Amino acid sequence: MAPDDGPPDGPGEHYFSARPKVPHDRRELRFLYRGELLIFEVDAGVFAAHGLDPGTALLIESLDPRPTDRVLDLGCGWGAIGVAAARQARDGSVVLTDVNRRAVALARGNLARNRVSNAEVRAGPLFAPVGDERFDVIATNPPFHAGRETVLRLLSEAPGHLAPGGRLLLVGKGSQGIRYYQAWLEKEFPGPVTVRGRGSGYRVLEARTAPPAAPGPAEAVRSARRPKPLKAGSISAAAPDRGGGPKRPRRSPIARAGRTP
Repeated sequence: MAPDDGPPDGPGEHYFSARPKVPHDRRELRFLYRGELLIFEVDAGVFAAHGLDPGTALLIESLDPRPTDRVLDLGCGWGAIGVAAARQARDGSVVLTDVNRRAVALARGNLARNRVSNAEVRAGPLFAPVGDERFDVIATNPPFHAGRETVLRLLSEAPGHLAPGGRLLLVGKGSQGIRYYQAWLEKEFPGPVTVRGRGSGYRVLEARTAPPAAPGPAEAVRSARRPKPLKAGSISAAAPDRGGGPKRPRRSPIARAGRTP
């Protein structure tokens, strides 16, 4: 699929517009995600209308939600991040939001197209569609073309929508000012900021809120008396060392599967 990281066609219009006026140009995209074929309908007037852009692909690779996490895909476009998150957080839930009504319709259709039952799509700008709800993960490819004021508002409001220990993940490249936003987060965000991934000129930033407060002395004593259940996967057989030279590089979980014009 061809990379697509620019605004939609049409003078004076960008993908943060609520009702794009650019004519429709629907097409189908297919790609493999962790061995599963995913099918999406995309359209003009929505970000990445010609294919999965490299920044979003890098963000998807960096998500890594827990199976029970509650995830927010903020500015979902046609829904690639939200569908991937729902596949990983199978016992959790995903909310996809976008101000662009065309994107909202596409994302809803793509949830149904990929048989996703633990996600929903809501319309509206930034955090307006989720009220005071909180999430374990907020993932976004921010609307850089909408301007710095909009992006900074997104970043400043994010902590109020994260659960304790929650993570904000955002992707951008140098020409979009990602280094500026990284410096802003390192100064203003109430928690550590790290670079989660790099590739094709993009970087994924992760900003994490403080974990839940430790229990007081009395609660710690009560907890110590209760046996802790084993977590799934906490015991595993050690893999034998087979040698045989250097390890092969880690492959991306996202693979091209072509598109139908």
